[in-house]
Amino acid sequence: MTILTRQTDGRRPRLLTCHTRPPRIAAVSAPPAPAASGLTSERLAARALAAIPGGVNSGARRFPGVDDVVIVSANGATFTDATGRSLVDYHAAYGPVILGHCDPDVGAAFMDAVSTVDLTGLGVTPYEIALAEKLQEHVPCAERVVLLCTGTEATFYAVRLARAVTGRRLLIKFQGCFHGGHDAVALNVISAADRVGTKDPLSTGILPEVIDATLVLPFNDLDAVRHAVAEHRGEIAALILEPIPHNIGCVLPEQAFLEGLREVCDREEIVLIFDEVITGFRHGLGGYQAICGVTPDLASLGKAMANGFPIAALAGRADLMEQLSTVPGRPVMLAGTYNGHPGTAAAALATIEKMEREPVHDHIFRLGERVRTGLRSMFDRIGVEAYVTGLGSVWVTYFLSGPVRSYDDLLRNDADLYVGYRRRLVERGIFELPANLKRNHISYAHTDAHVDELIDATEWAVLRELEQRGAR
Repeated sequence: MTILTRQTDGRRPRLLTCHTRPPRIAAVSAPPAPAASGLTSERLAARALAAIPGGVNSGARRFPGVDDVVIVSANGATFTDATGRSLVDYHAAYGPVILGHCDPDVGAAFMDAVSTVDLTGLGVTPYEIALAEKLQEHVPCAERVVLLCTGTEATFYAVRLARAVTGRRLLIKFQGCFHGGHDAVALNVISAADRVGTKDPLSTGILPEVIDATLVLPFNDLDAVRHAVAEHRGEIAALILEPIPHNIGCVLPEQAFLEGLREVCDREEIVLIFDEVITGFRHGLGGYQAICGVTPDLASLGKAMANGFPIAALAGRADLMEQLSTVPGRPVMLAGTYNGHPGTAAAALATIEKMEREPVHDHIFRLGERVRTGLRSMFDRIGVEAYVTGLGSVWVTYFLSGPVRSYDDLLRNDADLYVGYRRRLVERGIFELPANLKRNHISYAHTDAHVDELIDATEWAVLRELEQRGAR
């Protein structure tokens, strides 16, 4: 891994010289396997329920059919639970795992960093500097960068910053896009049909006036945006979107839609925010903004940036970012004890450097296209109506007729079949998250053999599910 060191010229220190050194990996004793320690999967799950509400630390980790799962190890393309069952993983923790589980280069970089410097809560470390410079190098909008811990924090600060610099109150988001758990954006993701077109908050406890300040519009509908902006002229601080709404699978944006958003925001002095927590790094080092050629004012980054280590970033225009309180005397408060932690910054650097020097995106894009092509051919052959779509390493199979332009189209998806066949895949040693509209991911650790196995297992699982329902 690249390490920045201070060099002196006899007058003052400079952070200019790079060199490499072999990583120092501290010896770590693995915990005993459940069988060796006498702990069964059921006993571990019971302990979790007694200590953690619901037995999991995120509401997005428990699903019918895969309850009480205790994961004890992960490596490459697979993870293993406490029963000893190993599954080929296409969930990838909602997308961060792009190189494969427990990538040795990323792990070594983390261990090397934390054996050299840990958290001091003062100034900055060379790891943070180097990572911010990497983001500046690759991400078009990244004139300045701040490092955070989660994507939710990144979109929270993006919205706060936009409201502060514009002096405006309203925010536009799109049905089907998810931007984290903070109140301003926690609404209208996977909504029931009768909730589309209304405010559909993800949680109780959100103040009505906060919900009222967010306008929800249909994705890929530029006319709806223009109408809302005209109706609320001078009141809209920011427009935030996933450039590809991956939280509902993969709804591809129309180029004219993205270009139109940029034009509207420029004309009306609205801050354009791309939430690239998912699309950033998974679709390329520059994110989707580098692919589509539309540069936002601010962008949130995370997930695949560090192959699963907890780090995120807010990047954007210098004149906006310089209003953050990281600059003395500036008015927009930003703070965080763990922001830019040296270990996670080192893990992100190692992940990006590996994507720079190895054909990571070539490999995962090729396998992703093989999956999509193979599944389309298979569904045509067995006569099951399905719309297989995606981009690069991401794919999803909707059980409906295409095309898909917005969330409204996805209301026709056969959710029972969608979830049901995924539950059956576990019987064949494959894991896709058994939840409606959730996407799948290829990692650098997957192989052509994995793809062949996946297509064959998917055919089996779909046919078994249809037979169970009496549909075949």
